[in-house]
Amino acid sequence: KEEERSKLFQLEQAVVKNMRGILFAMMGQSHKVEKFKRSFSSFDSLHAKYNSKNCQTVVGDREWGHLQIDAVSLYLLSLAQMTASGLQIIFTLDEVAFIQNLVFYIECAYVTPDYGIWERGDKSNQSILELNSSSIGMAKAALEAMNKLDLFGARGGRASEIHVLPDEAVKCSAVLESMLPRESNSKETDAAILSIIGFPAFSVSQPQLVNATLATIQEKLGGRYGMKRFLRDGYKTVKENVSRLHYEPWELRLFENIECEWPLFFCYLIINYCFQGEFDLAGDVIIMLDELCVSENGMRLVPELYLVPESNVAFEYANPGKSERQPGGRCPFMWAQSLYLVGKLLYEEFLAPGELDPMNRRLTSLKKPDVVVQVVVLAEDERIQAMLEEEHELHIPTCADISPI
Repeated sequence: KEEERSKLFQLEQAVVKNMRGILFAMMGQSHKVEKFKRSFSSFDSLHAKYNSKNCQTVVGDREWGHLQIDAVSLYLLSLAQMTASGLQIIFTLDEVAFIQNLVFYIECAYVTPDYGIWERGDKSNQSILELNSSSIGMAKAALEAMNKLDLFGARGGRASEIHVLPDEAVKCSAVLESMLPRESNSKETDAAILSIIGFPAFSVSQPQLVNATLATIQEKLGGRYGMKRFLRDGYKTVKENVSRLHYEPWELRLFENIECEWPLFFCYLIINYCFQGEFDLAGDVIIMLDELCVSENGMRLVPELYLVPESNVAFEYANPGKSERQPGGRCPFMWAQSLYLVGKLLYEEFLAPGELDPMNRRLTSLKKPDVVVQVVVLAEDERIQAMLEEEHELHIPTCADISPI
């Protein structure tokens, strides 16, 4: 018991250190937040990646697709969930002020084109900014989670409370629901949307829209080895020209049917099924995912993706989804590996949904009972009572008749 408590404390403090490390990295660019609130220029945005040793930037303002509303939103959503669970991440009013500024940074996500979760902009990787459903959905979740949150927890006060304009979350919701299941102007849909119709964002309140979006993603992007990120995605395919980052418009058709499939999205499915209580479906996906893992030193490692080898490309073009694929990219892919462990813990009931989602965002899509407003009319005194009875034939008790109230 004592050893378990010690490990729990160590894990908690590791999380606090990680979250504060990201906070310090972003606070080092606080001047950019102020500029972005006025310019909305991608060159004034917070950087998307930092040196993990010193929290400094690693590339210039124009050398990467830094404007990623979803990344900042995910940080704020995670901060809210952790604070609600009892962890204290924020310690000073200066830090509270910066977090409030980050809320202002993301609140116009519904009209702010960004580079999206894959950091490259439109499908051709030409750094063309687009409105992305995954970014808008994550921003909506962050705004709702941060509203009236006290960053100091039970020991806070009005000074440590975060404020959100309610209209901004509503506008994000309206734009998001009008876009789904589409991801952006160039992407018919995207497997990244799984993160906003389910864990961790739970941004969509209409169950029919959630089901329709999931069905579209599974139909268009699903495969035996995971899911494609989006249609005609050339990343890591054998037809990709690795000497340049962008694709020519005519080149995209070369990637059709041979897009890499990512086991990562099976991890999202497992977690979402567990949150919905559909453990049979979660178990089916776990069996598929276990077969895709690479065994090393007795451990199952989740690879980044599965690609079609050069020798099978012609066959895959003619018979989509039939050829054998091989693992590619990083292994383990830490994003997928972490979600794989979370999914297994949920499935085996070592974790409860409420522990991952203390703010109960998973209940967003549940049907709420109709709100019934009941009004009781009382006469202030006997004179008013007599007047109402005489002129309107209303028999209304006085406050004295039913006291004490």
